[in-house]
Amino acid sequence: MFTQLTLLANTTAAPAQDAGIAGTVKDIATNFKILPELFIPQVISFLLVAFLLKKFAFGPIQTMLEQRKQRIADGEAKLKQIEKQLAESAQHTAEVIAKANADAKRMIEEAKSSASTLTEQKAQEAIATAQNIIAKAEAAAQAERAQIAADLKREFGRLVATTAQQATGGKLTADQQRAINEESLARVQA
Repeated sequence: MFTQLTLLANTTAAPAQDAGIAGTVKDIATNFKILPELFIPQVISFLLVAFLLKKFAFGPIQTMLEQRKQRIADGEAKLKQIEKQLAESAQHTAEVIAKANADAKRMIEEAKSSASTLTEQKAQEAIATAQNIIAKAEAAAQAERAQIAADLKREFGRLVATTAQQATGGKLTADQQRAINEESLARVQA
């Protein structure tokens, strides 16, 4: 360190030389202590250090930075693609939901109309069945009335004939019994 200070002191004390560019270069060399015997090894050392730094430090760092830059660009591209797919998915979902709602409304309307039609149809069937039952009941009642009336006529005719036979003492002929029965039936029917 002491030698460097001595050299620096000698350089500042040296008289300036002129002779143009060569003098200026020599002045710079003297002022900055650039000695040819040390300058060449310093340049070689600098170039060696620069080469080693480029190969083992800056090169891998630049490669890593480029890779990161590429990964970031890829990530942004994927993000845009995912956003696009998400938007398409949301739109598709909205379309599916809208279609499902429309189908549900249509099915509800169909069910309502089908239910009202079915209710009306069942009511008509019930009315027809009830009318059929009433008609059958009336027919059965008329048949039963006719049967009862026939039984009544027969029984009445028999009673009239028996009463007439007892009143006459059993001396009625078949024609007389028939005439009495017919006259009795005509009175009952009137």
